[in-house]
Amino acid sequence: QVQLVESGGDLVQAGGSLRLSCVASGRILIIYDMYWYRQAPGKQRELVAGISSNGRTDYADFVKGRFTISRDNFKKTMYLQMNSLKSEDTAVYYCKADVYSGAGGREHYWGQGTQVTVSS
Repeated sequence: QVQLVESGGDLVQAGGSLRLSCVASGRILIIYDMYWYRQAPGKQRELVAGISSNGRTDYADFVKGRFTISRDNFKKTMYLQMNSLKSEDTAVYYCKADVYSGAGGREHYWGQGTQVTVSS
């Protein structure tokens, strides 16, 4: 199976920065697109940013210019650098990956989430 583990969430003041990481492990042959999502209390999960296997990136409008997504394919790790954080960025952040694992086929996997809290 495939596991995704996020880390880096914390309590930070508005205007501060955090760097989230998502490490993939298990039966992995190819990791295609990877994504960061977030879910605030009482709200639906929403897409924050995505990155393809060759590094093409896409961002939600509400994070453009503040967040940067990146990945290290050798380390099977994705990052989210978050700058100029706002109270409305408070949420649980989840990573998702499109993984081909050979006999296991191709599936989307989710991590367990990491809490980001921004105090105003």
